[in-house]
Amino acid sequence: MGAAGFTHGGFYKHFRSKADLIAESAACGMAQTVALSAGVDASEFVRLYLAREHRDSRATGCTMAALGGDAARQPEAVRATFADGIERLLAALSQEPGSSDGADSAQARANCLDIMAHAVGAIVLSRACPDDSPLADEILTVCRDKILATLGPSATAREPGRNHGHDSSAKSK
Repeated sequence: MGAAGFTHGGFYKHFRSKADLIAESAACGMAQTVALSAGVDASEFVRLYLAREHRDSRATGCTMAALGGDAARQPEAVRATFADGIERLLAALSQEPGSSDGADSAQARANCLDIMAHAVGAIVLSRACPDDSPLADEILTVCRDKILATLGPSATAREPGRNHGHDSSAKSK
């Protein structure tokens, strides 16, 4: 805080309470996760989320994995912030092009909820182990592979970080 020109007291005066500070921080972190997930299909989300780089980026990684356990013990306003962020991430991830059927929408949402809960849990467990622990990597690998298997053969064939059919230069042709 000193580097930003704030004293502890000066910083906290910007918030009505500790819960407000936590809610604002969580909202910012959740919005960042939603923004990074925009336009990313479920399989790409899983590959990026359940990667060693994400696991090891504790300071800049997912707010749900970092603070979800603490949020459960916070006032309702903080939990509501988390619920809103989860809803927004579900909406971003469950958008399937060409699918407007209500049943398809409900199934896509259920699939994304399953993926999100599985992925967040995997990151939490992996981070609980020492970074150089074979178990930490095994958790990521097993969970990533299991989730991708539920998404079907096309999801398991892709490689992370590739632009799977979303070549912007193809649009101008």
